[in-house]
Amino acid sequence: MPNLVDLADLPPIRLFDGVVARRVEGERVTLAIVELEPNGVVPPHQHRYEQNGMVIQGQMRFTVDGEERTLGPGGTWRILADVPHAAVAGPEGAVVIDVCSPIRDDWNDLPVIERLPYWPRS
Repeated sequence: MPNLVDLADLPPIRLFDGVVARRVEGERVTLAIVELEPNGVVPPHQHRYEQNGMVIQGQMRFTVDGEERTLGPGGTWRILADVPHAAVAGPEGAVVIDVCSPIRDDWNDLPVIERLPYWPRS
């Protein structure tokens, strides 16, 4: 991956139905812009990756290790490795930033999709 890339040039991958990500990877960290359709669902799961993030548009209802909260723009989360978590986008959908360490190598085999991401709008 080149060092300088426009987000629009990164291929979108489908994480879940209605949940698409574009990612920038370093040697030890993944930064992803994740777009969720209205009421898009990230089902309960856990993984070996530490994950921090922030809502940049819309709303998200997060559950992290039993703690639940609705977050809007500027709302942040911290998910330690192997901690169960889930999320649901609000009725307008959402755009979030996720930062994971180590890199999300489990995303390598996910399908690249044709749908053009909508954020940021020109």
